[in-house]
Amino acid sequence: MKTLYPLKFYPLLKSKIWGGKKMKKVANIDFEPLPNCGEAWLISGIKGNESVVLEGWLEGNTLNEIVEIYMSDLLGDEAYTKYGEEFPLLIKLIDATEDLSIQVHPNQELAEKRGLENGKTEMWYIMESDKDSSLISGFKKEITKEEFKDLVLKNELESVLNYEPTKKGDVFYMPGGRVHSIGKGIFLAEIQQSSDTTYRIYDWNRKDDKGNGRKLHLEESLDAIDFKVSDNYRTEYELKKNETTPIVKSPFFITNTIQLTEAIKKDYSELDSFVVYLAVEGEVEIIYDEGVVSLKTGEAVLIPAIIQHIAINPKKSAKLLEVYLP
Repeated sequence: MKTLYPLKFYPLLKSKIWGGKKMKKVANIDFEPLPNCGEAWLISGIKGNESVVLEGWLEGNTLNEIVEIYMSDLLGDEAYTKYGEEFPLLIKLIDATEDLSIQVHPNQELAEKRGLENGKTEMWYIMESDKDSSLISGFKKEITKEEFKDLVLKNELESVLNYEPTKKGDVFYMPGGRVHSIGKGIFLAEIQQSSDTTYRIYDWNRKDDKGNGRKLHLEESLDAIDFKVSDNYRTEYELKKNETTPIVKSPFFITNTIQLTEAIKKDYSELDSFVVYLAVEGEVEIIYDEGVVSLKTGEAVLIPAIIQHIAINPKKSAKLLEVYLP
């Protein structure tokens, strides 16, 4: 069997009622003939939305087919034991030209109780933000489930939600159960559990081109929501050049960021996991034993667990997200 190599995939493009036109400008992703592109799924094992390999001798194979053949060589021993032939993460880009619905995702415990494969804990890295953009994360004051439902029915939910202004480089962690919404003018990278379960609570009374509102899931959301109020909904981090900076450590994924002005080497011999790199600024070359793969802003690459040593060489300067399993 041939040796695995770093894998890039065709992006899966999604037109959305709130989607915009920045996917081409920010990430150089051509979304024609779609009228807009709200989401680009860069790495996905979700059934019916499986990523297809872009280049190399595995070109045309789906991610799940490769997991099935290469198993722990791709995922890592522990990950393959835990997740089997299901790729455990979903990596995407989101372009919001309008506010997204106010929504919540189930946590792992509730997902299992409801017969879903996974909960949906996620994190956002802001790649671009209009000057006055903001997002919703959690509540600004304590409320009960009954008060919440009453506010939704009265169209007054906004009065208790926590708004956070956004700028490039901001990071927000969204554990399952946290009410949230991406605001208009934000372009972000999202790292999440492999799940497409969303409970839409409120959609700004928006109608589609046929005059229909989108389906809401108020009753399903009530038991999913974590009503606790946080002191700080932002993820604070201090960036150091040419070093790995931890930003999010969750039970489902670890994400670091690396600001590069010179080449660095990475040793994964102690890590029992694949690694995903997502370029959020600039361009790099990733050098491994068998060759070189380039990575530009908006592109992701999956480094199989069997590849333990790489070097990363930036073209001028670059910034990457580095993602793996805990």
